[in-house]
Amino acid sequence: MITEVDARRDGHLPMSVTGVSETFGDELTLLGALTLRWHTRLAGRIERELMNQPMDLEGAVIDAWQATAEELPGVLAILDRHRAEPLDDAMASAMAASTAKEHTLLAVMAGATSARDERAARVGAQIAERARAALAPASQRVISPAPASFVDRLRAVLHAA
Repeated sequence: MITEVDARRDGHLPMSVTGVSETFGDELTLLGALTLRWHTRLAGRIERELMNQPMDLEGAVIDAWQATAEELPGVLAILDRHRAEPLDDAMASAMAASTAKEHTLLAVMAGATSARDERAARVGAQIAERARAALAPASQRVISPAPASFVDRLRAVLHAA
């Protein structure tokens, strides 16, 4: 499914992909899973970048956000679309909460605020905007597929058996 959305990059939830409806049931559940994939990958990338750039916290966070956007362009397109155009109030609420948490993570990891600072989400949003602004246009990006995780490989083996 991730491969499909990254290839399409159209921002539409892939409910028609084989097995998606049966596995996730509805759009909100699928969007939650994709949001979790994005946040998990972003947090891991931030940790790695901070190890490489411990003196430039904001630069490391921006680099991590950009690398995640390049690894998961279709997922980001879906998140962006459903932040801007949620299907219903429940989705709007879920996307607002996840976006605020992402922005707080960016601000805290960049050393700009604490997690309890009421400015954290706003500061993180500014960091995300800087990361997005410096990201190469999609037509100029070379996207290499993300390596399959151990769990993904195990699922593939079990599915093939």
